[in-house]
Parts: sequence; C-alpha cells; structure tokens
Amino acid sequence: MFTEYKAGGAMTNTAIPTPKIIFFDIDDTLSRAGIIDKTNQATLEALADSDIKLVISTGRSKAILPPDILALLQADVLDAIICMNGQYSFDTHHRISHYPLSDKQTAKIVDLCQASRLIHKFDSATHIAWSDENERLREFNARTPNSIVDPDYYKDHEVYQCSVFFDNQTDKMQEVNFAQEGLKLVHWHHIGGDILPLEASKARGILDVCEYYGVDASDCMAFGDGMNDLEMFDLVGFAVAMGDAQPALIERADFVTGTIEERGIQSVLARLDMAS
Repeated sequence: MFTEYKAGGAMTNTAIPTPKIIFFDIDDTLSRAGIIDKTNQATLEALADSDIKLVISTGRSKAILPPDILALLQADVLDAIICMNGQYSFDTHHRISHYPLSDKQTAKIVDLCQASRLIHKFDSATHIAWSDENERLREFNARTPNSIVDPDYYKDHEVYQCSVFFDNQTDKMQEVNFAQEGLKLVHWHHIGGDILPLEASKARGILDVCEYYGVDASDCMAFGDGMNDLEMFDLVGFAVAMGDAQPALIERADFVTGTIEERGIQSVLARLDMAS
C-alpha cells in the first residue's frame, strides 16, 4: 500500500500496473460545482485512445448527471456510467443493471423522513421528485432540469434512492436505526445524505460493470473523495483518494494524491506501467 503523500500529489517512482478499468467519482474528483475540470477532461480524452475502459461511478441521479459527463459518454470517451450509488448502470447501448426500491422500502423511507420532518427526494431514471420545497429548494428546482415536486411520485414510478438534507450539521437522523430496517444512510455532504438498501453501494455497480466487460475488480482502479466511495475502495485493486477526501476514505486508500487543482489524477496516471 502506498502511504506517502506530498502536496501536489507527487508519488514515488514506483510504476503502477495499468488497470483494465478506471472508475471515477464526479464531484470533487473530476469536477467542481458540477463542471468537469478542463485538464481532467483532456486526460480522459487522451486515455480514450488506450485499452483502458473509463467508467463514472457517482451517487448522482441519472436524471441530473452533468451535461459535460453525458457528452463524454456520447463521444465514446467514457465507456459507461454507474449512478445512484450503484443502483443504476448503463452505457450508450444498454442498461447494464438496476435495483429499484421495493414498495416496502419506499414506504419505510417516507415514514422515517416524515417522522424527522425532513424534506426528501426520490430519484428515478428520469426525474428527482421532492416531497415538498422551501425557498432554497425552489431556487434549486428552478435551475435544475428534471427536478419536480411530487410527494407521491414514488408510488407510480421506479425509484432507486432517497436523499435527505439536514438543517444543520448535528441533525443527521442519528436516532434512527437504519440497519434494523434493512437500510443505511450514506453521507456525501456534512448536511446531506442518501438513504439506500443495506446491499446498495458503488461496489455493487462496479461488480455489474466488471461482469459486463469480463474484467476482475482486482484489475481496476478507482478515484474518489467521499464516504459513498468506501465500498468501491475496498473492492478495486488500487484505490486513490483525492487530497481533500474525507479522512475515513483516506484511511482506506492505497494512495492519497493531490486535489483537482493540484492535478492529483494526472500525477497518479503518469505512473501507469503502460507496458504491463
């Protein structure tokens, strides 16, 4: 395991075996504020000419994937996208896998959110549907395509995850025993998180994509920064945490590189043994 970290993501001269697939988180890994860093985009475009498959692995809903990421998929720079924390994966030709929430799961999630008096949303393949809105969400919905207010949306549509937003950093549904309900709360922000089935994770989506391409997960690499990347890091052969990643994720990483601005992804990929 690499444990050295230097500002800017400098690494030792040890070459890294070239992976068959590289999985990239989006927010704060490839992108800032939903816009892909231009250097990262150029790096993906250059890698597209290699034999390495490039796959997004994100907690974002399919309905609100950034346009620049979707454009890279359509241009065959990216090979596939795993979204909604492994609940839905697809390429330009097929839906690779999907795991809709059951009626029992959605009903329980709604009960938990209502008991905590939290506005929440359910994500489908085409929309994010809010239970209600406030001033902050009204502004978000106005600028976000496919974002609607419909508290009963989940009753008539396949949905894959629920997201909740807290009023402060200490109010995080800490009194709820999610595991007892077969669920888990995965934080992707200090005041936001996703409610998912216990078995849901980016790792499950990665296994589906690996099977689709006939690749072993041990031959893969992943870049990430958040708590919803933990299972992904435990699965792949080489896991890289960004320099501003969550401390718990850094502990699980094989290497900690620099931030987006420090060209962290590039400093790792420069060490790939392309002859391997």
